[in-house]
Amino acid sequence: MNQSSDWVVMGRIAAPFGIKGWVKVQPYSEDPDALMDFESWRVGRDGQQRHYSVEAVQDHGKALVAKLAGIDDRDTAYALRGQEISVAKSALPPPGENEFYWSDLIGLKVVNREGVELGTVDSLMESGANDLLVVKGTREHLIPFVAAFVGKVDQTGRTIEVDWGEDY
Repeated sequence: MNQSSDWVVMGRIAAPFGIKGWVKVQPYSEDPDALMDFESWRVGRDGQQRHYSVEAVQDHGKALVAKLAGIDDRDTAYALRGQEISVAKSALPPPGENEFYWSDLIGLKVVNREGVELGTVDSLMESGANDLLVVKGTREHLIPFVAAFVGKVDQTGRTIEVDWGEDY
């Protein structure tokens, strides 16, 4: 199970927390506590991931703080800053109706209602108000992932229909 499609990015390590190796985690889920259910996380970026056992995890407002096995001081925790946290897709519940894991949207072709292909979903990001599709084609588009702009998401056909102009 090493293919990236077998893993779902659920958050990122934002910063060290304290001096004993704890890290502050920014969850990417609507339910920040979703990461608390896993005994281990895969941490890394750009194909360089490592598995860590989660020794402890606590709610910390809209973030989490966690203690990972083998990360015992602030410097080691600092080295993990900015790295993504993934969990095995097979361990997640299936998404509900009109819900999607970000990893399932990345790589889908984005076409507007006029049939013009705007590009493919390169990534998603949080903007505070709502999530944004980062669509890369001849130019980059940041499209709010809300019903007003996003129509049909066809995972089988690998396309997303949007109400978005080429020049937006």
